Amino acid sequence: MKIGIIVAMDKELQQLQQLFSDGNVRVEKCGIGKVNAALGAQRMINEFRPDVIISSGCAGGNGDDVGVQDVVASAELAYHDVYCGTAIDNSTQYGQVQGLPARYQADPRLLSIATNLRCDVRVHAGLIVTGDWFVDSKEKMREILGHFPEAKAVDMESCAIAQTCYINKVPFISFRVISDIPLRDTDASQYHDFWATVAEHSFQVTKTFVENLI
Repeated sequence: MKIGIIVAMDKELQQLQQLFSDGNVRVEKCGIGKVNAALGAQRMINEFRPDVIISSGCAGGNGDDVGVQDVVASAELAYHDVYCGTAIDNSTQYGQVQGLPARYQADPRLLSIATNLRCDVRVHAGLIVTGDWFVDSKEKMREILGHFPEAKAVDMESCAIAQTCYINKVPFISFRVISDIPLRDTDASQYHDFWATVAEHSFQVTKTFVENLI
């Protein structure tokens, strides 16, 4: 089985490249944001032809039952910054690209493996929402949760990779380590503390998942 893992940043790439030496597992950086994520996913599909794609990285948590260093596995994914309006099609939902799913569902087998992992980190299955916005204020997080109150994590890449995988019919799941809780934070101080003090080993869940998948 060939497994592609996509991350957004050098920090995440360095963490994950240390964990994999198998030639059937490829870890690549796409860059930050939805366009970079989609381009990176398509490149991975075209060049590596993976059987599965995993998005791995960090995200902001919802401030509810998810804590820093917990991991959210994407049961489903949506965009928090997409609105196609109702003038042409009044059935299109907020967050939905017209003509595509309102929410992208994780592959059921991948999600089942993810939620049954034996590891030292709490794994929550739930909705991850994506947008081109680094959430560094309580006000922005409240706005996003106003549209998606059940969202467990907010990031900048996962849904774009999910959309690309959906179009290409490649099974997909996202793992997001919670680096900060914007509703309890000021000026992203938790995010900076995460990378300074607790990030090392935070991506072991992805490694454990791959070991259970192969």
